[in-house]
Amino acid sequence: MHLPTLHAMSNGDTVFATVDLSASPERVFRALSTDQVELWWGSVDTYRMVDWSADLRVGGRWTVVVRRSDGSDLPAGGEFLEIEAPRRIVQTRAYAWDHPTLGRRQTTVAWLLQPVAAGTRLTICHGGFAGLAEAAAEHADGWARVLTWLAGYFDSQGRAAA
Repeated sequence: MHLPTLHAMSNGDTVFATVDLSASPERVFRALSTDQVELWWGSVDTYRMVDWSADLRVGGRWTVVVRRSDGSDLPAGGEFLEIEAPRRIVQTRAYAWDHPTLGRRQTTVAWLLQPVAAGTRLTICHGGFAGLAEAAAEHADGWARVLTWLAGYFDSQGRAAA
């Protein structure tokens, strides 16, 4: 398996993560904004995204359930603030449970999709961690995992099509 070149870091207030994906911006956009999320986001030994639902329009709501490997469910959701298919999605995000380092604080995730020669450069800017540097660092690690899963999803589709 090809390991993606990705970067994820935090300045304590905002998380930044980026990866180059072997898929067009249109395919990446669909993987981020539809129930395709359930196909790639997670792993057997961590958690999986289930029950994805989204009203993909500015002001529309989205919800998802994170099902952990022990079978417990952790719901989350938010609202779409900006949508520019297939280039940009900005959405709020909050856990509907007491996250150990973030609680139920609402944060904002911006997904930026840029066409590059190999496919798409996906950049995530996840803000709203002011005063919670530990939560920001933890989420930087989480985004690195998520981008690895997404890159693997597109790599496996490419091999299946070959």
